[in-house]
Amino acid sequence: MSEEEEILDLGMFEEPADFRPPAAEHHFALYERVTTKAPSTINLRLVGKSPLWGHLLWNAGKYTANYIDEHAEELVRGKRILELGAAAALPSLICGLNGASEVICTDYPDPDLIENIQYNVDHCQELSPQAVKVRGYIWGGEKAGIYGVEEKKMVLEDEKFDLIILSDLVFNHTEHLKLLQDCRDLLKRDGKVFVVFSPHRPRLLSNDLEFFKTAEQYEFKSVQNDLVIWKPMFEEDDETAEIRARVYSYFLIPQWIE
Repeated sequence: MSEEEEILDLGMFEEPADFRPPAAEHHFALYERVTTKAPSTINLRLVGKSPLWGHLLWNAGKYTANYIDEHAEELVRGKRILELGAAAALPSLICGLNGASEVICTDYPDPDLIENIQYNVDHCQELSPQAVKVRGYIWGGEKAGIYGVEEKKMVLEDEKFDLIILSDLVFNHTEHLKLLQDCRDLLKRDGKVFVVFSPHRPRLLSNDLEFFKTAEQYEFKSVQNDLVIWKPMFEEDDETAEIRARVYSYFLIPQWIE
């Protein structure tokens, strides 16, 4: 055996077991529903750390869940729902608990994120095991991933969704066109897109709001639904606290005929 082979055989270049810090572990966040429906609380598991920000339960997600719970008869019951960028999937769980005919819950096909969403679906009390389907999907990509098939060249009108949920996604300014195209391709003519967000970067609020102007190019009418002030997600400088505390909600209403 050569000297080089001996060095390799001895594992000289192997990293010690404690060389790298351990991966952040999953943690839980308790969500309390604003209605009297069962279950009264949902214990959400969050990924330990994610570059896609799936490790936090955002104000926008809680607001979205609250609003859907309170308006379930109009928005959810008996309807087909799609959530894009679901993270911990709280809005999707609320839709499933409120009798949606089908809920497709999607996020970037990162194994940790998708497995974590499936965990929350599987461990949500009172939720039918088949009420929420979990799928990996990249915005603007092939729609086959949403429908769980290998190939899908066309989405028929009766396969489209009555409600599409975009909760805290508009901060991805480079992805606005892809998100809007997905909504245009996948929403029924009489459906709605529910868009909720907080301005996490106050200096870029105008870029966030540009999403709704751009929506006109895709034949959507933007209707502001609400603006509430909650506690900011992060303790930062006081000068931007009021802006970061805002939770905006809009509906995108289709304006196309065919």
